[in-house]
Amino acid sequence: MSSNRNAVMSTHATLIDELESAVARKEIGQRANVLQRITDLYVTNSNRLSDEQIVVFGDVMARLLKEIDVAARAAWGQRLAELAIAPPEVVRELALDDSIEVAGPILARFERIGEETLVESALTKSQSHLLAISRRSYLPESVTDVLVERGNQQVAVSTAGNPGAKFSEFGYATLVDRAENDHELAACVWGRTEIPRQHLLNLFAAASRAVQQELQSISPQKANEIEGMIGRARDELQTHSRERSAEYLAARSHVESLHDSGQLSEPEVLAFARAGKFDETTVALSLIGDVPIGLVERAMAHDKCDQFLVLAKAIGLSFDTVKAILSIGTGAREGPGPDLKEAGVSFGKLRPETARKAIAFYRLRERAVLN
Repeated sequence: MSSNRNAVMSTHATLIDELESAVARKEIGQRANVLQRITDLYVTNSNRLSDEQIVVFGDVMARLLKEIDVAARAAWGQRLAELAIAPPEVVRELALDDSIEVAGPILARFERIGEETLVESALTKSQSHLLAISRRSYLPESVTDVLVERGNQQVAVSTAGNPGAKFSEFGYATLVDRAENDHELAACVWGRTEIPRQHLLNLFAAASRAVQQELQSISPQKANEIEGMIGRARDELQTHSRERSAEYLAARSHVESLHDSGQLSEPEVLAFARAGKFDETTVALSLIGDVPIGLVERAMAHDKCDQFLVLAKAIGLSFDTVKAILSIGTGAREGPGPDLKEAGVSFGKLRPETARKAIAFYRLRERAVLN
């Protein structure tokens, strides 16, 4: 083993001498040739190199990398992208190259690239760089946050359609917002089985309104028919969303058991809301208010909170509980959500008897749509 290591380092020293000579003569073609030979040596012995030796190789490669043209860097990066391991400083140099021909293979395929490097590239480089990143086999939340906010439509669709992508609350909320008028993106978002249901409901609510407005502008005389069609489709999709969610089924079972034993009241709803438990909160409100779960979900998903305030007043909730519920899953860094001060004024003015009559009307309307 010792003789092999000595042979490696002896050959390495010879190549460094050759490098110094090539740089001194400023022969670009010679430098590319030296880089190729060093890479061959690195690939052949990568499994046996120590961390210190990898650093030495990295220093030599990084120096040469700056001295060759774009075509040579691209060809070399293509090869390096297929390796299981490569010097970190070299990977970073390639990933942050302005040329997509150079950076693309590393950004898309090299598995051990640092998360910080991916974020930096996504923040500072071209849309082509972002598209390459969006195709990686795994994408952490910090990276997808940037991709869905800064990326163009192609990048957003690629990211949303990547099964290895993970999304934060901000990422989901941004995708839903962008998908409102983008059918291709909406389909990708809808197809993600792990997406929290409140974001799916927000997506469908936004898409429904956009479609309804478009159809009604074309044929105003068919407004009621259109509303009924969208209502039925809405309910079917909401039902499908609930039935395919193991989290929802578990939440329903838990909340129903509390209700059946007489332990479900406002304190439990407040606790669910403060913990960000959307499914538990909606099921609890449905059971306490004796209203369809679909109505509760839509009231919470709507960008205006008027209908939810009516529901809360009819049930007899305090405004502290209302505020906690309205804060569930906003998913935004700067919290656009409902205007709580304005909501508080509206909630205070709303009479319980008026709210109960409105809820009775909502129940009748739900039954009419379902029938």
